[in-house]
Amino acid sequence: MRILSFALAAALLALPAFAQKKLVQPKEFPTGRPFSPGLIVGKTLYVAGQVGQDLKTGQIPDDFEAEVRQTLDNIGIILKEAKYSFADVVSVNVYLTDMSLFPRMNQVYTTYFPEPRPVRTTVGVAGLVGKARIEITVTASK
Repeated sequence: MRILSFALAAALLALPAFAQKKLVQPKEFPTGRPFSPGLIVGKTLYVAGQVGQDLKTGQIPDDFEAEVRQTLDNIGIILKEAKYSFADVVSVNVYLTDMSLFPRMNQVYTTYFPEPRPVRTTVGVAGLVGKARIEITVTASK
């Protein structure tokens, strides 16, 4: 009996490892793409890389700060759909095509994330989709 109880307890503890994936697909986001805007696994939300593309027009602003805001606003839509917020974000990856834009990105970025801010990695890349100069992925947890 003791062995059975131990096995049952071990199985229950392992359940989060086998958590189902729940799609987060805000109505504002196009469907039919080869990736999901967001997935919730357990209590963790994974947000796909977002660029500063206006979701209605498909355009990326010429102004870099507007592009950063649009990128973060797109992330905000996914967070809200999943019932998370920027305060729930624990990790951020930022990809920039021009590292000289880093200080300008930071000025906008800090207005979205409250203290304590999430951990972050910023990487310079050769290129992104279309004419995007920034792409951001986030992971949030409750």
